[in-house]
Amino acid sequence: MKLVLIIDDYLPKSTRVGAKMFHELALELNSQCHCVTVITPCCEQDQDLVIENFSNVTVWYFKSGPIKNVSKFQRVVNETLLSFKAWKAINSHIYHDSFDGIIYYSPSIFWGNLIKRIKKRCRCPSYLVLRDFFPQWVIDAGILKDGCLIEKYFRFFERITYEQANYIGLMSEKNLELFKSKNQHYPCEVLHNWTNISSFFSQHVDYTSIRERLGLQDKIIFFYGGNVGHAQDMANLMRLARNMQHHQNAHFLFIGQGDEVVLINSLATEWGLKNFSYLPSVMQDEFKFILTEIDIGLFSLSAQHTTHNFPGKLLGYMVESLPILGSVNSGNDLQDLVNTNGAGFVHLNGEDQQLFLSAEKLYFDKCLRQKMGANAKQLMIEKFSVKSAVQLITDRLKEFRGKTD
Repeated sequence: MKLVLIIDDYLPKSTRVGAKMFHELALELNSQCHCVTVITPCCEQDQDLVIENFSNVTVWYFKSGPIKNVSKFQRVVNETLLSFKAWKAINSHIYHDSFDGIIYYSPSIFWGNLIKRIKKRCRCPSYLVLRDFFPQWVIDAGILKDGCLIEKYFRFFERITYEQANYIGLMSEKNLELFKSKNQHYPCEVLHNWTNISSFFSQHVDYTSIRERLGLQDKIIFFYGGNVGHAQDMANLMRLARNMQHHQNAHFLFIGQGDEVVLINSLATEWGLKNFSYLPSVMQDEFKFILTEIDIGLFSLSAQHTTHNFPGKLLGYMVESLPILGSVNSGNDLQDLVNTNGAGFVHLNGEDQQLFLSAEKLYFDKCLRQKMGANAKQLMIEKFSVKSAVQLITDRLKEFRGKTD
């Protein structure tokens, strides 16, 4: 099939997990003889459209205002314009036979109008990879008031984005249940996050060991890599770092970007933490090298969430056979998945003492770290392969080909 993948962030310019996952999806589709085109915004170009090739994937970059690491108001304005600017840039390149199927990723929730136009012209089905219930998580976090005008604005575009999908893939059973309870008329199923064990990143010859750079040669490194934002409740992990500071060889390394970077650095200063380091985001090839040097993979989800996310960063930990340590909101099936399979320790957010005791177990017991890391790798192979994701998505697109209005 001739397939188009649409996402608001893509490699090699992105440091985000979603971009990495979609590139792995594109590579696997290519390997199965599908013809893949990726459409994604770029805020660093003057032309409306720039077509490039990255790792044998054709990428259409359309001109857009910045939507990452900008003010909330600027992000809303520029994301609202994504569909308009994309269609303006690609309209003359889209013919009735250009694509046999569309795979698009949310967030963002503003792709609906673009998907509608491509579907109409190409008469092809679409599959939505839904990884984030926005604006629901923002309401849960208390950032946005339920029923306010801006919430209704977001819900309008969210509905348009959902309506264009012939099928919607949710990341977990609990998310599927929650989605069905509020959106009964949308066809949907579980589509787990995915990864590819074989690396496609170039060798980073200039890479210097993160342990050497930060003087951590003899430390047990608890590592968090990814978005540093409200949805993660980063104060939760900072409390863990504070509780562990009397263990001389324990060190907490956070790498990422987001709204709570100022918070974690201010807490580190306020509490006088000597066992904590923060670095801004790095590119994916460097990030992979860093993962080979750490000991324990951390994650956190806000207790206020009513949705049940599976953070993509966990797949990176699993690939490198790292034990997982983290916190989730109540009812999140990730807790049972990790704990039952012996891939690490996951507790409810707020259970600080239990999280601390699990951190101590991993800190003191190298054999336990190795055993749980091996279990995490096996869990990834069994449930989160990119091949299984491609099979599920392409089967759905083939099912709906010819049925699209």
